Amino acid sequence: MTQHTRRHLATRLLPAAATLLAAPALLRPRTAQAATAAEINADVAAALTRLRNTPNTRPLFTAARATLVFPRIIQGGFIVGGQYGEGALIRGGNTVGYFNIAGLSLGLLAGAQAAGLAMFFMTDEALSALMRADGWEIGTGPSVVVLDRGLQANITATTLREPVYAITFNQEGLMAALALNGTKITRINPS
Repeated sequence: MTQHTRRHLATRLLPAAATLLAAPALLRPRTAQAATAAEINADVAAALTRLRNTPNTRPLFTAARATLVFPRIIQGGFIVGGQYGEGALIRGGNTVGYFNIAGLSLGLLAGAQAAGLAMFFMTDEALSALMRADGWEIGTGPSVVVLDRGLQANITATTLREPVYAITFNQEGLMAALALNGTKITRINPS
């Protein structure tokens, strides 16, 4: 009976041990493929169409000097988390630059999600801060006010007084929210 139990355990544990030994090879970082400018432009155009059809965004689009759109930010983690996305800065209907957003976080977190983010730059000073920074960390520089659906319902052209407003859209997944503090926005040059 003891021998049978050992044999039984060995047949159950060997596949698990082999999986654990192979895990480092499976988890080895792979070279990331950045999106091309054409891919980013197409994703941003689709996101802008969706955003313009979202209730209560008209005052933001009307008053903003420029809009930085990240159509899809992937966020995930277990205790240590990260997020990454690529997007474009739109001014006067034209793309004036490409950016990525990246960040790390620690704490009680678990899960994964994808979401879009639009940042409306309401002042020339806030826009200049983004353009001259060699990587702008949100939380240092112009203040960013994140609008949820309830706050969006109450905005008008006369109530917009902050330098930057941010709204999330198309959230999918198991995490509660897209964290912005500690994230860094950096200019990129896609092919």
